[in-house]
Amino acid sequence: MNQEEVHRRSMLARLRRIEGQLRGIQGMIERKLDCETVVQQVAAARRALDRAFYEMLACNMELEISNASSKDAARQVGLHVARILAKYG
Repeated sequence: MNQEEVHRRSMLARLRRIEGQLRGIQGMIERKLDCETVVQQVAAARRALDRAFYEMLACNMELEISNASSKDAARQVGLHVARILAKYG
């Protein structure tokens, strides 16, 4: 199994765990648990999504740099990643 496939499977597993967290939060709200408990779980899900975001960004950067044909092309990858971070990060 190549590195891309390993990364893809890892990311899908991470997103499934986050999906489970979100379903759990919905259940907490349906059961009328106190707000602080729900907020704590929302914060945990947010952190998990942030980790997934940065992992995907790092993967993208790694692939683009490895495919860069020159030092200038690699620099352009860095600028592209900086724009993504400024926009979404």
